[in-house]
Amino acid sequence: MIVWLNGTHGAGKTTTSALVQRLLADSRVFDAEKVGETLMDITPALPGPGSDNFQHWPPWRPLVVETARRVLDYTGGTLIVPMTVLVEPYWREICTGLARHAIPVRHFVLHADQVTLRGRIEGDTVLGPSAFRLAHLEPYAEAARTWLHDEAEVVDTTRLTPAQAAQRIAEAVEN
Repeated sequence: MIVWLNGTHGAGKTTTSALVQRLLADSRVFDAEKVGETLMDITPALPGPGSDNFQHWPPWRPLVVETARRVLDYTGGTLIVPMTVLVEPYWREICTGLARHAIPVRHFVLHADQVTLRGRIEGDTVLGPSAFRLAHLEPYAEAARTWLHDEAEVVDTTRLTPAQAAQRIAEAVEN
């Protein structure tokens, strides 16, 4: 099974995924961003829409599916994937690919209001404030309004600690 933690930057995906992993037996965290980073390291650069967002490169989505499939074939259990996907056709491509391999997906969106998200990003002491991360707040809000919240179990992290969010997700997965 895959437990996909979606949501924009600052929602708590990375922190929450590590906590969910501790709560779910036989689970591992798979950071699909590493697949994108590998593509970004190819030289010369891949052709296409630029290197600022690897999700736009056609190889990224099937490579995420194939990597997840291979890891699950090797280890079994549950993969927890903390990864923002805001483009609906990209999400559909990933889900369809996983379904072809009979891999069930529990899709959660970690949500927080815009003021909270902006504050978290601007106050991030690990990564620091980030124009890139701030630029994704509006695309997230648009995806949430148009399709994303209808496709997932929404966990509002505005007033939750990461541990509380992780507990809710783990309980939902186990029930």
